[in-house]
Amino acid sequence: MKRLLQLGLRAVTAFDWPLLLLLVLMAALGMTVMHSAVGGTDWRFADQVRNFLLAFGVMWVAALIPPTMWMKLAPVVYSVGVVLLLGVEFFGETSKGATRWLDLGVARIQPSEMLKISVPLMLAWYFHRYQRPKMSLLDFMVAGILLMIPFLLIVRQPDLGTALLVFAAGFCVIYFAGLSFKLIVPIVVVLVLGISALLYYEDYICVPDLDWVVLHDYQKHRVCTLLNPGSDRLGRGFHTIQSMIAIGSGGVYGKGYMMGTQSHLDFVPERTTDFIFAVFAEEFGLYGGIMLLVLYALLILRGLSIAAVAHTQFSRLLAGSMSMMLFVYVFVNIGMVTGILPVVGVPLPFLSYGGTALMTLGVACGMLMSISNDKPARPA
Repeated sequence: MKRLLQLGLRAVTAFDWPLLLLLVLMAALGMTVMHSAVGGTDWRFADQVRNFLLAFGVMWVAALIPPTMWMKLAPVVYSVGVVLLLGVEFFGETSKGATRWLDLGVARIQPSEMLKISVPLMLAWYFHRYQRPKMSLLDFMVAGILLMIPFLLIVRQPDLGTALLVFAAGFCVIYFAGLSFKLIVPIVVVLVLGISALLYYEDYICVPDLDWVVLHDYQKHRVCTLLNPGSDRLGRGFHTIQSMIAIGSGGVYGKGYMMGTQSHLDFVPERTTDFIFAVFAEEFGLYGGIMLLVLYALLILRGLSIAAVAHTQFSRLLAGSMSMMLFVYVFVNIGMVTGILPVVGVPLPFLSYGGTALMTLGVACGMLMSISNDKPARPA
């Protein structure tokens, strides 16, 4: 009986209650928006309820695993993920022009999703294992290789959205581990110059016959559509234009719940997945959008506060990267829906329909809870 009581107490105390409260609020808001996006309670609404239940279950299990166990699992999980990505490279199944899936016989999986977790997990393990007062350039080069291997394999599939999230989560670990800001400045300068060149030479580089070499044709079209959505209003620019119309028509106060015309008259494509923010903004307006951003900010700040008080280098780096991964999800999705970033297929956390992203977020939040409840060992 005593053993059962201890297990029950551990199951309850595994939760970080401030984080759990925010997640419950996000889930309730997500299901409210999904109800409007699908126009009722059809199979997508029911599936999303199931997805949330599974995600919370996965989160609870991840929260029960102590950080020391996560640290032991890191090299194995990373190695398995890379091997599966190689399997996709040589034996993967192609659908809609992308080779992202691997048929294992008993299941058909998309290995790139697990790398969102396993890459920061591995990098946190690496910097904890080889931590020293001042990390050398060689240490960061090795970490960069560990990051670039899965990143490049995912880019080749091609899956730019997932590759971006994997890179961002891994880079955050490297930065938090002590990467000098002096090494980041040249990268920022190159990016600024590259974006400036794109804007200046837009008319030349976006001609149909010009091959960009380093990018696939569809990626080139997405960049050119971002620069000038009106160049193909009924084609590649349709998503961006319609989502911007929906957001703008919401105004300050919004049109009201289930009163959005752009979304309910099917003008907004992918309104239950990548472009669900357009549905939300049209119905709840500027104030609703600010409220949503505040909720996301509270989630991220809670994760960063957990990282700040973590007791080991591994826990600090892992918690920080999981928090920043959520930030990248939000920034990229809202950026592409509002027309300031290319459309790359990144869902909006806890609002977009889909089970895979929710499972990933569930594991990430479970890790944060595990780190939050980890107590330092008492000296003998």
